[in-house]
Amino acid sequence: MLRVVLFLILIALAGAGAAWVADQPGDVVMTWGVFRASPSIPVFALGLGLFAVAVVFLWSILTVIWRMPGRLRRRRHEKRHARGRHAITHGLLAIGHGDTAAARRHAAAARRHTPSDPLALLLHAQSAQLEGNREEAQRAFRAMAEREDTRLLGLRGLFIEAQRADDAVSAVMIAEEAIKLSPSSTWASHAVLGFRCARSDWSGALAILSSNLSAGLIDRATYRRQRGVLLTARALELETMDRDVARESVMEAVKLAPTLVPAAVLAAKFESEAHQVRRAMKMVEAAWLAHPHPDLADAYAHVKLGDSARQRLQRVETLAAKTPGHIEGALAIARAAIDASEFARAREALAPFVADPTQRVALLMAEVERTEHGDSGRARAWTLRAVRARHDPAWTADGYVSDRWRPVSPVTGRLDAFQWQTPVASLPSDKGTTIESSPFEEAMLAAPPPKRVTAGAANPEPIHEASVADPAPAPAPQDNSPPAAKAPETETKPSETKPSEPKVSETRASETKVIEPAPAEPAKPAPEPVESAPVAATPVFRARPDLGKPAPVPIPAVIPIVRAPDDPGIDDEGPADEFTEQIGTPKAQAGGWRGFWSRWGA
Repeated sequence: MLRVVLFLILIALAGAGAAWVADQPGDVVMTWGVFRASPSIPVFALGLGLFAVAVVFLWSILTVIWRMPGRLRRRRHEKRHARGRHAITHGLLAIGHGDTAAARRHAAAARRHTPSDPLALLLHAQSAQLEGNREEAQRAFRAMAEREDTRLLGLRGLFIEAQRADDAVSAVMIAEEAIKLSPSSTWASHAVLGFRCARSDWSGALAILSSNLSAGLIDRATYRRQRGVLLTARALELETMDRDVARESVMEAVKLAPTLVPAAVLAAKFESEAHQVRRAMKMVEAAWLAHPHPDLADAYAHVKLGDSARQRLQRVETLAAKTPGHIEGALAIARAAIDASEFARAREALAPFVADPTQRVALLMAEVERTEHGDSGRARAWTLRAVRARHDPAWTADGYVSDRWRPVSPVTGRLDAFQWQTPVASLPSDKGTTIESSPFEEAMLAAPPPKRVTAGAANPEPIHEASVADPAPAPAPQDNSPPAAKAPETETKPSETKPSEPKVSETRASETKVIEPAPAEPAKPAPEPVESAPVAATPVFRARPDLGKPAPVPIPAVIPIVRAPDDPGIDDEGPADEFTEQIGTPKAQAGGWRGFWSRWGA
């Protein structure tokens, strides 16, 4: 509406001006040499307006002609740029779905149309990676590292190529150069921190951690936790070399991370040696409430030097009472009870976990049977159950299982990666199938404990030791023995011997023998063997119902697991260059970036 009003106002002003000019009397005389003109004022004004319009039109034509070459060049450049961007877009899409030929073709088109575009260099580098041409990829990343706008991206690409080539020295040098350019670079700080921890450069690692906090890469809570982890690692390394520095480091670590198990254990040890028993117990109790661990229970039991086994048992019971029903408390009580020869207390602590035991539960029960009664048969049966029992928690990080705590994951270099948990390989299957005890195990566990008699006792009962491969002869069944422990009954066929002649049959687990007295008459044909129900020996590894093959042996203490790429980055572990090592191979354990721990020293 406002524009309409302004337009009408302008029309009115123009009309008023034209009317005013038309009302002006007089003529305008123009003389140029012999030329003389004297138009009226309205005619002169009209001619002057037409002349201005003609000049403007002519100037526009001359401007278009003057600017035509530049516009043609600009248009040609825009068309080439559009073609290059089209090639870059489709090339990146081809890399995404693994089309090597299309990626190479689009990369060549992008270099031809837009040679100075950073994305063209990136497409060229990634197409070379996809094709497996490492030298060409390194040349492209070096070209990117020489440019001001793509220097950090080129360094990252060179870092990944150094990782793939197992060149740890070059990788850490590139990462340190990237940190100088950009202290807030996450990948560079992560890499340098991991390498310094691998080389046990704890002071350098603490400096990098402080830089990460200043750059805003981590928050205050994460900084406190990770600093406590690094201080604990330094204290563990200096425990036997410089105890003063180790004590100072671990005390600061406990203040920063009171629930860190290794820090609490080492700090309690130092406090115990300094006769600060109460402070040591408080440290262990704080960590135990957060994460019950056998090392904490052991440190709590020995917090006061010189105590007897019964005093340690009472102290462990006090600690276990803080987390009722937890298996670690029961295992700690059982361990202390066995040391104190309180076998009934050990059985009572392990009773809730005997139905579905873990390996540690089964081994403790075997030790109880062997130590209390000297029953090697039952102990061997419990040991056999431990082979197929569920695995206990262990220090695990990124699929890597270790027998001790470490500050950094040897697979990815991640700080504070180890957690006390059950390894993934030992978790139950989705079907929920379990391995039941064999008849031999049930028979040995259900049989009453053997009786030991001294020399000269009447009718001593021998102690039979069960053997899996070759079972010993079963003792004569008694009235109070359960059915599972009784020997199978034998069925004899009629023979040619006289009824009055005695005949004794001796039945073993897998064969039957007939013993007859020497005949008084001439030799007769041998009687038919006595038939009996054979008892098959229980195999060590039984077929499981869900897999239909022998159950595997327990996993070793340390299993390296193949690492999946944790950072998408610049074609990190591209589709045409996958790392799929088998578990247990030397490269999976100590090769490449996944095994830099072994080269720098744990």
